[in-house]
Amino acid sequence: MPIRECDPWRYQYFEHVICPDDVIIPTDDPDCWSLFPQQRWVYNKLLIAESQGLPCGPHGVLPHQFPVFSKPIVNLKGMGTASRVISDVHAMAEHEQAGHMWMQLLVGEHVSTDCAVLNGEVCWTRHSTGSIGPGGTFTSWMIEAARKPALEKMLADWVKRFMGNYCGMMNFETIDGRIIETHLRFADQWCDLYGDGWLEALVRLYAEQHWDFDDGARKAGYSIPLFAQHGTRFKHPPAAVQAQIRSMPQVKSLQITFHEEIEADAHAMPPGGFRLAVINATDLRAGLLARDELARAFPSGVMI
Repeated sequence: MPIRECDPWRYQYFEHVICPDDVIIPTDDPDCWSLFPQQRWVYNKLLIAESQGLPCGPHGVLPHQFPVFSKPIVNLKGMGTASRVISDVHAMAEHEQAGHMWMQLLVGEHVSTDCAVLNGEVCWTRHSTGSIGPGGTFTSWMIEAARKPALEKMLADWVKRFMGNYCGMMNFETIDGRIIETHLRFADQWCDLYGDGWLEALVRLYAEQHWDFDDGARKAGYSIPLFAQHGTRFKHPPAAVQAQIRSMPQVKSLQITFHEEIEADAHAMPPGGFRLAVINATDLRAGLLARDELARAFPSGVMI
């Protein structure tokens, strides 16, 4: 397998892609931290906010106005762990925690953007827009076919300014056109929706340092998670049920996104729910039908 993947439910995307043995393509932030020491600073969310002039500070420094958004300064496990809105100075004192930060509370469209980067130049972008659920969860992501020129210009300018010696994939999370998180990888949750030949182009980017991908036929796709309430230990659905879901019309893939042999509270999950699965589909209604069918395989606590 050419791509270093820590989540076994995503091996399905990469196991048949040919890649030189000496090429390492990371999909997990701890691997990115180790592989790219000169660029690992991008995982410091306080620096990311400061790079855009956004009001921000570590816990212990009071904001000038509320509400603000609080989160760990560095969180290599993702999933919105320990993030929250802080409404006033009393809540700030209650939730003050070493290693955490606050920043301006941004309101607007939440977008995940994958970029192919060659020495400070963005060569390719693809945007995914999230529909926000409770407590840091998402009800769905739309992998958009359309471009976002203003957002792409902002990201290209930021990459040109700060990432001049980097070659590889980057993922940006933005709200209202401002960067809230940056990653030295792509979003491996929905890369099967990027089109035929994309994974081969990814390998060439890392192996040969050039980008060559025919993206003229891009189509919208959908990535739909299934969440459950916290506090229950779940088992994977039977293989026959999983096979049935994968065979449903317009479903591209099914990921069961937890380890059944590990306690539920040992998983990195957002405050609003425990993610059981992700269904990728080329049609939203088809993906929702598949999610609802999958939900019946879990005995209780499922959130739809």
